[in-house]
Amino acid sequence: MPIKNKRALISGITGQDGSYLAELLLDKGYEVHGIVRRTSNCNTQRIEHIYKNLDNPDSRLILHHGDLTDSNSLQKIIHFVKPIEIYNLAAQSHVKCSFDQPVYTADVVAMGALRLLDAVREYIQRSDHLVKVYQACSSEMFGISPSPQSEITPFHPRSPYAVAKVSAYWHAINYKEAYGIFICNGILFNHESPRRGESFVTRKISRALGRILVGLQDKLILGNIDAKRDWGFAPEYVNAMWLMLQQEKPDDFVIATGISHSVKEFLDTAFSYKGLDWKNYVEINSKHFRPSEVEDLVGDHGKAKRILGWNPQVTFKELVHMMVDFDLDLARQEKKIKTD
Repeated sequence: MPIKNKRALISGITGQDGSYLAELLLDKGYEVHGIVRRTSNCNTQRIEHIYKNLDNPDSRLILHHGDLTDSNSLQKIIHFVKPIEIYNLAAQSHVKCSFDQPVYTADVVAMGALRLLDAVREYIQRSDHLVKVYQACSSEMFGISPSPQSEITPFHPRSPYAVAKVSAYWHAINYKEAYGIFICNGILFNHESPRRGESFVTRKISRALGRILVGLQDKLILGNIDAKRDWGFAPEYVNAMWLMLQQEKPDDFVIATGISHSVKEFLDTAFSYKGLDWKNYVEINSKHFRPSEVEDLVGDHGKAKRILGWNPQVTFKELVHMMVDFDLDLARQEKKIKTD
């Protein structure tokens, strides 16, 4: 049963993290509200199953049209929902695309966070209600800083996306210190799942492998396969977001596995799982390289383990196999539709 006045607001609810977070909060009895942009194609497929599987009509998921580029819409939504927790997950989150659209990326990621924080400040001052805020940050902020990276590692961003996230991080710090708002920065390292967007390299690999296995695709074109990332399982990471807002005092946390793997290792693990050699199917194209690369990111989640009691459970191999199995089923469905 939903708990009275236990309302959460999620920006970016239609994304990978937003959909898993919505499920988590609904399971914990929250009334969940989400902000979605008004577009000609409303991208809600990741949360459609939630509507279908809600047994209790009082345990609701409610969507509101709004945009991080529109302060007025954010103020109206917050005043209407009256949330006790806000999770800012919305972003232009593709690093390579941020080089092509740096101004838009900064407007959504950096200024968007500022607009939301200021709407929260205005709401708290007018209503005197307590609101806790989670600001989604990224391991990309560390860039070429020495690893492993922790909460005290200096930032050295290497993309417009990373620079914008650093700005959002400091906006959150400033609003916490200036206005006493409960705000937590979650510095999450790469986290994947079958719901990962298909433009991200991990899902690009698992999706292509599934299509190759059923004869719908011959080749996979990639960029830098030597880059190393700390990959974890997305549902575990959104649980860490929730844990941060359950603490007595706001704080910032790195969420990671502490182990990094190269894109090449991801290819090895995925293709060998289905008895294939990735070298026979993958082509490297320099157009997919970033103008400035981040070669190795690996996080130190010791603080999260100590204070939040959080520790990753799903291994890298289990994660890769999970994604491959999902995308193989998806490819089979795709082939069936094409042949029917």
